[in-house]
Amino acid sequence: MTTNRYAALLPLPVPAARALVLAGAGASLVTPFLAWTWTSAFPGDLTVHGYPGGLQWMTLVAAGLTLLFALATRPVPGVRRLNPGGTDAPLVLSALGLFATTWFTTLAIAVTLGGLAHLEPGGHIATAASALPLLGVLALPQPAASRPDGTVDRREVLRRLVRRPERLAVPSRPAAPWVQRAVITLVVMVGLAVFTYGVDTPSEEGETFIGYLIVVVSGIWALHAAGAVERFSRLTADNRSFTLAMGFAAAILFPFTQNDDHYTNIGVNILIFGTVALGLNVVVGLAGLLDLGYVAFLGVGAYTAALVSGSEFSRFSGVQFPFWAAALTGAAASLLFGILIGAPTLRLRGDYLAIVTLGFGEIFRIAVNNLDGDSGPDLTNGPTGIPAIPDLQFLGFDFGETHEVAGITLGRFANYYLLMVLVMAVVVIVYNRAADSRIGRAWVAIREDETAATAMGINGFRVKLTAFALGAALAGLAGTVSAHVTYNVVPTPYQFAGSTPPNSAFLLAAVVLGGMGTVSGPLLGAALLYLLPEKLVFLQDKSLLAFGIALVVLMRFRPEGIVADRRQRLAFHETDPLDPPGGRHAPDPAVDTTKAGA
Repeated sequence: MTTNRYAALLPLPVPAARALVLAGAGASLVTPFLAWTWTSAFPGDLTVHGYPGGLQWMTLVAAGLTLLFALATRPVPGVRRLNPGGTDAPLVLSALGLFATTWFTTLAIAVTLGGLAHLEPGGHIATAASALPLLGVLALPQPAASRPDGTVDRREVLRRLVRRPERLAVPSRPAAPWVQRAVITLVVMVGLAVFTYGVDTPSEEGETFIGYLIVVVSGIWALHAAGAVERFSRLTADNRSFTLAMGFAAAILFPFTQNDDHYTNIGVNILIFGTVALGLNVVVGLAGLLDLGYVAFLGVGAYTAALVSGSEFSRFSGVQFPFWAAALTGAAASLLFGILIGAPTLRLRGDYLAIVTLGFGEIFRIAVNNLDGDSGPDLTNGPTGIPAIPDLQFLGFDFGETHEVAGITLGRFANYYLLMVLVMAVVVIVYNRAADSRIGRAWVAIREDETAATAMGINGFRVKLTAFALGAALAGLAGTVSAHVTYNVVPTPYQFAGSTPPNSAFLLAAVVLGGMGTVSGPLLGAALLYLLPEKLVFLQDKSLLAFGIALVVLMRFRPEGIVADRRQRLAFHETDPLDPPGGRHAPDPAVDTTKAGA
């Protein structure tokens, strides 16, 4: 008696199911070139025939991915390499993304315009076509998904449709070095295009940004299920320096793709908060110290730069340091505060340390709010803050003026964006050097087990104080640029939680969501958490609720973060209930290889 019991959610023959997927994906590729509504009142103008607009682009991309993964399950030359493991999980996820974005567009049109009567025939055709691939993949049989009595275990079917891909990925031969670098370059350029599209989405077109998120999440999840993300991670690990260089090259190219300085301003703020999150990652991700008042170090750097940069409202209005001196002064002031705060408190552990750092953050905000000459010494102008901070001038380059570069006009925020790319490069170099050094290994040892690390001869207090001071200095460095970008410094943003960044909860969420102990994780987390309230206006007063929900969902399904550190991945996924007994990469005994190609 065979132990391979195949079952599906829909009773369709396998050839018919795969044909349904191909037909639906092909039809969905055509529907974006039809008009979906007769009025241009819906964002993106979906009234044009022959050219996609707005959310139609999202359907086009999702349909293309679905078609590629459908062809990858068949012996199609060249396409098979997209999914070498042969699993149907990428096809399921891409079909789900196609269905979700198209039906979301239909519902958004109905809600925005006041009913489905506003749909043109093209919209109805697109809605029906996008459902076909999802119906097709639900009819694909899954092994060991029926009970002994012949009934279908629907939960097991769904679990196996989106099963973890690592054990199904097939290792491939290493490609030539030039091929590896070409692949990295292509992926970085695609990533720049995707990021630019998301940033350039107008804030009043929240529907377009939601569709963009659906396609990006489902597409990356599908690529992960196909093993493509894992293979690319190995590729970048083998070409680490080249990958970093290409990443910074793409970051430098971003302002040259913009024709509106407002979107470049978004990029500046993402880099500022990403830099501060990376500094917090030293404290939380490497050393394992929960700091709930970290935004205060950003404020120390910003206030220090404001005091010495020549503002007429500064207590030292006659003092104007050059940029390099102001940056070093802000970083040094934050480092000093890090030592002063860390020295008496870092002998505490866990919740006690978190409470003390939370208190420090609130003390800083209250202190600068009272240093107005009435409640305390005249230093920060109290709630008014320090306005009229002049633009930076460095080597004769005025960051407040527009400049022409290769026929492209770079505005004020573009200038500061390029400066922040340089600051980010410095911070990444410092982070990598520190993490790979002896002190970095000591941080990890303290994070994993402080008692054991101390028993092995590591001076836990000194190691933690070094992490605290370095993280504070990196935050202060970013704060010096932030003060000039915003023209003024006020105490309001430097709190534990608030509706707008920066605040300590935002920074901590960026590190946890992005992935602790990695370089790209906090940057990705900061980008997501800044873009979501910026583009989805209705979330701005509910940002803390959204952050909380995101953290709960992530802790349930991916506790190691979006970009997982290898050590964290092993800690959280050492075993998997769906893994075969021989290990994650071992053949699954429940898979009948004679039927796998059915």
